[in-house]
Amino acid sequence: MELIEARTIISSRPENGQWFGINYNMNIYKGCSHGCIYCDSRSDCYGVEDFDRVRAKRNALEMIRRELSTKRKKGVVGTGAMSDPYNPLEKEYNLTRGALEIIDSLGFGAAIATKSSLILRDTDILRQIALHSPVIVKITVTAARDELCRKVEPGVSVSSERFRTIKELSDAGIFAGVLLMPVLPFIEDTEENISEIIELAHKNGAKFIYPAFGVTLRNNQREWYYKKLDERFPGIKAKYISTYGNSYECRSHNSKKLWALFKSRCDEYGILYRMEDIIREYKKPYQAEQLSFL
Repeated sequence: MELIEARTIISSRPENGQWFGINYNMNIYKGCSHGCIYCDSRSDCYGVEDFDRVRAKRNALEMIRRELSTKRKKGVVGTGAMSDPYNPLEKEYNLTRGALEIIDSLGFGAAIATKSSLILRDTDILRQIALHSPVIVKITVTAARDELCRKVEPGVSVSSERFRTIKELSDAGIFAGVLLMPVLPFIEDTEENISEIIELAHKNGAKFIYPAFGVTLRNNQREWYYKKLDERFPGIKAKYISTYGNSYECRSHNSKKLWALFKSRCDEYGILYRMEDIIREYKKPYQAEQLSFL
């Protein structure tokens, strides 16, 4: 594995913590091998060259321990925003696991976004962190059926494996759910696909589903996406060009209908979907403990 230099790994999030209540963010790896056709991290603004090659930041664990040790305020450390923390190299190098052990030892919480069932390996340390601090796991699912999943996200655990991952995490007492984004227009934005995802989430114990019915496209990311559309979904690129032009936000034309369906079914099953509700629920036990202590 190639090691690259980095000045820092831990960055602070806005004080209001509106993105899943995350206070700090870390990216141990750079690049990703999943090959998802819609990946926003390919955008020019992030400046990640040779994105399909996964690299790790040199002395990552030492830097994480040093940087977290200097934080005056405890909080939730998020990972998975730019590169999946459970890429294939993680199975051998255990950098994400090592980071979670540090997070545990220093009394922080954890918020993880991934598409890999490899996270189940670290159920023990997630449970350990949950004894003292909030833990939330967001498993991205955009296609209910494995066949479509393989075309959209070819290098990662298929949807059925991800739902099983949610079930095992939930059964272990971990607050886990679905990150339903992006929902690709003309490909995934059907009532059938959304309904099946909600049904499977419910059957597998998901506590929440957070959706976005559309996709965003920026320079370089758009070119990659259109190339993959031509390879795997012939004729769809022309629909994007005629419908959205060069727009950054490509919202599904079915979004109002899908949202109504989504809200109704989630309410029926008691699945959370508003950000403020998700944050409140996974942090609530720890806020109660703090108030009791005070």
